[in-house]
Amino acid sequence: MGMKVLVVGGGGREHAIVWKVAQSPKVDKIYCAPGNAGIAELAECVDIGAMEFDKLVTFAKEKEVDLTIVGMDDPLVGGIVDAFEEAGLRVFGPRKNAAILEGSKAFSKMLMKKYEIPTAGYETFSEPDKVIEYCKNNNKFPIVLKADGLALGKGVLICENMEEVEAGVKELMIDKKFGSAGDEIVVEDFMTGREVSVLSFVDGNIVKTMASAQDHKRAKDGDEGLNTGGMGNFSPTPFYTKEVEEFCNKYIFQPTVDAMKAEGRPFKGIIFFGLMLTPEGPKVLEYNARFGDPEAQVVLPRMKNDIIDVVEACIDGTLDQIDLQFTEEACVTVVLASDGYPLAYEKGLPIRGLENFKDKEGYYVFHAGTKFNEKGEVVTNGGRVLDVTALGKDLKEARANAYKAVEWVDFDNKYFRHDIGHAIDEYKG
Repeated sequence: MGMKVLVVGGGGREHAIVWKVAQSPKVDKIYCAPGNAGIAELAECVDIGAMEFDKLVTFAKEKEVDLTIVGMDDPLVGGIVDAFEEAGLRVFGPRKNAAILEGSKAFSKMLMKKYEIPTAGYETFSEPDKVIEYCKNNNKFPIVLKADGLALGKGVLICENMEEVEAGVKELMIDKKFGSAGDEIVVEDFMTGREVSVLSFVDGNIVKTMASAQDHKRAKDGDEGLNTGGMGNFSPTPFYTKEVEEFCNKYIFQPTVDAMKAEGRPFKGIIFFGLMLTPEGPKVLEYNARFGDPEAQVVLPRMKNDIIDVVEACIDGTLDQIDLQFTEEACVTVVLASDGYPLAYEKGLPIRGLENFKDKEGYYVFHAGTKFNEKGEVVTNGGRVLDVTALGKDLKEARANAYKAVEWVDFDNKYFRHDIGHAIDEYKG
């Protein structure tokens, strides 16, 4: 009998993970909790929320699940891995004491400072008045305010003046827009440069990086508008050169894994390194403790390895035996959102044209926010609805293919950025 695998989550990232797991000859059955309409084509969706640890543990035991892969940040930071391990279940992801790397910006900044990992200068505050006072005296703008805890990728504010600082402090610390995530905030020096995302597999001792990627956080073309969970992505980024990679391996990637081990918080799972390529060299913008979304959607289609082999090596501490490989092809994903995202948007709108992706090699549509309505139609069920993804021999071809495929699918209020991958055109090499 083949393996039974449970994936926890229900977005585009989890659809990409399920899709990759489904390619493994070792796997016979996939469950996904809670899943979505697209995931339902590959896995049995289970109506259990990602934060319902007891129910998930019970389900995994009843179904004799061999391996659970946790896609989302909230359950990891909340301790889902600890709960599964205590029940004697095999699970992929960091324990609660290691997921703090993403769960607390204050912790991760302290770690980088202590172990001399390159990052922006910062201070941490728990009192609104102290933030205002510090920013007034600091007098360096722009300046960055970050909610300490998880805020759906949106708790970061770039302030150009004191008026914006005061509004940001009110939003994060007083009005509690992101709840307890704003109890403490990190005030950080603004870094200039190009952002790069590098996902990595970690087995507690060593780190093996995946192909590089580049996100587009802002809602509108030209990097205008509000911060979102990500409006599109491409992989690889030409700005992540061999020289940059060597520097990061030596001063950022392995030192982070070593630092977590030294702190008594060994990290097993995925570390997402959010980097800024500054004029002074690469620096860490942020850490995440799981696959990025939509980074997973451009990195996993390029990965040659069986994901089950790599995940099990991370759990068993044998990652050194894995030769992690990626294709030479490039990959681009364009997020189709409901107009109004990331603020107010309509749900329940029927989606047309999904069948156009059937049997089209190199073209994928990962579902981010979808469900079935009472008629059995696939409808929108979130701000980010679909991740239209395509491969190509190079970045320009992959981008052209992705935008061609964007036209294959439609729903009312469909919204997307038209300039995903614009940085490719600026690359001088």
